[in-house]
Amino acid sequence: MRHPMIAACALGLLSTQCLAGVSAPVTSVTLYPGSATVTRTAQVSAGATEVVLPGLPANVDLQTLRVKSAPGIRIAAVVTQEAASSTPVNPAEAALAAKIEALTQEHALLGAEIKSATIVKNYIEHFDAGAGAGQKSTAGIDAKGLAAIIGTLGHGASESLLKIEKLTVQQRAITGKIEALQRDLATAQSGTKDTRQVTVRLTAANAGTLMVSYQLANAGWKALYRASLDSHGSTVDLERQATIIQNTGEDWSKVKMTLSTAKPGQSPVGAQAQPWLLSWRAPQPAKPTSFNFAAAPAPVTVSVSGNRNRVAVDEFDTSFTAESQTTFATQFDVPGYVTLASDGREVTVSLSSQTLAVKQHLRVTPRLEKFAIVMAEAARPDGVWPAGTIQLFRDGSYIGATQWALQDGEKALFSFGRDELLTVSVAAVEGMSGSKGIFNGRAARNIADVFTLVNRHKKAIDVIVIEASPVATAEEIKVQATFEPQPGVLAWEERRGVVAWTTKLAAGDTAKFKVAYSINFPKDGAMVGLR
Repeated sequence: MRHPMIAACALGLLSTQCLAGVSAPVTSVTLYPGSATVTRTAQVSAGATEVVLPGLPANVDLQTLRVKSAPGIRIAAVVTQEAASSTPVNPAEAALAAKIEALTQEHALLGAEIKSATIVKNYIEHFDAGAGAGQKSTAGIDAKGLAAIIGTLGHGASESLLKIEKLTVQQRAITGKIEALQRDLATAQSGTKDTRQVTVRLTAANAGTLMVSYQLANAGWKALYRASLDSHGSTVDLERQATIIQNTGEDWSKVKMTLSTAKPGQSPVGAQAQPWLLSWRAPQPAKPTSFNFAAAPAPVTVSVSGNRNRVAVDEFDTSFTAESQTTFATQFDVPGYVTLASDGREVTVSLSSQTLAVKQHLRVTPRLEKFAIVMAEAARPDGVWPAGTIQLFRDGSYIGATQWALQDGEKALFSFGRDELLTVSVAAVEGMSGSKGIFNGRAARNIADVFTLVNRHKKAIDVIVIEASPVATAEEIKVQATFEPQPGVLAWEERRGVVAWTTKLAAGDTAKFKVAYSINFPKDGAMVGLR
């Protein structure tokens, strides 16, 4: 009876040992703006009782550790354990450190050769100096022998000097290589040499796969856009790109990668409304004067519970990918397999591209800029569009780059640089500008300007003229505004006091817009914001 039990135990031990340290490579990665979910996959044989995954990064978020198994494999327990190491976990970091060590040794060997050649050089110089002084080292040597010695010494000295110079040049080159590798190493270092081991205890009735996923920081992607305006066709080719980066401590080799606009690092619980409590303190009677100064009474305060102004800051703003819209996020499946070392390098991939029909117009703010900006407006495309840098092209020419935040507006709005064929000028109206005298303790200031626009295009253009008019924020200040013609929008983009005119200028046409302000205010005190 004892032999079958021993055999069964041995078989169980063998299956466990065979899977200890099993190969569980990274098979898929989901990148978010500022973090990543990494999935490793291991093959489990029938009868296995334990799978050990060593060498995981020490910064694994254990709260996000998840284990999924194929049918027939039941998970009993998951055990995690830290393991200290004196060597880098990151293979790229280890390779750079090895190169630096090899070059350092080569540098030291060259230093030893330079020292040896210097000893020979110094000896030759000392011998030559002794011969020139008539010392015994040259006594009894005929002229022919002396000439041979001098020639030999000269040749030896020349060889030593050339060798020292050559070795010194080699040393400088190696020093430069070491410094460059040290900079690369500083970028590749993940900040820890420790690892974490995950042990999954299980019962496998049959063979199958085991997937272990976890969350890591020091990885993510940033949005990057490219917009190309075709002014003749009134279209904008909008390309979505992503700059991906990772410095997690583990290399990703030939993995399926998905980019998501979701942000799992944010708090899942929204702010809770709290009562807005106001307190009041009755006036305190004046205290008699004393040499001991009492503490100043506490001011009346307004207490607001809760954090009402919390701003979350993200650590992080080939062929096309497959785009999918979920209920709350947009996802992109990068085609093929991606290899990305943990060395901090940035890799840019294309996500999607679409052509938008746009309405073009020129935007002018004459009081601020004496030129027009080419604008293109389109219906807002579907999906989540994180803020990021956008590169702008107009009819094939690069215009520049700026920050773009589509989430802030109901429409997609693009700026494509200056239009030099719409001339803009501002002139004060004579006799209507300046300060008036003081009457009844009050002063007045009048401002009157004319904005003149000339269309030098050979076709009609749509123009929006924007003006920021003065707005009184105190009852003591009175503002009277007069516009000619009357602006069509009195609160442009819901901005108080910002008015706008929309007009269509035919080729060669001129348009004028007159603005006049009368500002009345008390003579005592200071007027803030008056230009």
